[in-house]
Amino acid sequence: MNKFLISVLSLSIFASCALDAAVYKGQNEFVKKCVKCHKAGQAFVATKKKKEWNSIMKNKGEKLIEMHLQSKEADAEPSREYFESKDFSKTSKHLKDFLLEYASDSGNVPACN
Repeated sequence: MNKFLISVLSLSIFASCALDAAVYKGQNEFVKKCVKCHKAGQAFVATKKKKEWNSIMKNKGEKLIEMHLQSKEADAEPSREYFESKDFSKTSKHLKDFLLEYASDSGNVPACN
């Protein structure tokens, strides 16, 4: 009985960790997809507070998508394809975690990579 209980608990902990969003995955996505246009890089993330990022990333980043698709900036043009793709919907939870982790009021500073 003990072995069974331990294995069930271990499996549930592992499964819950695997299903959660990951800050490092969001950071990787930000570096790959966002730094091209947002030249300030990860310092750009600290331009908003957690509450602002939370609002922007609500409903799988619906507001972020809207902001990029409606932008008149020439830099926003290449991002349109990304925001309309399934890639963004798959990674938006990770990106949200990253943005919240390093928001200006979080007290955290991302590593340089």
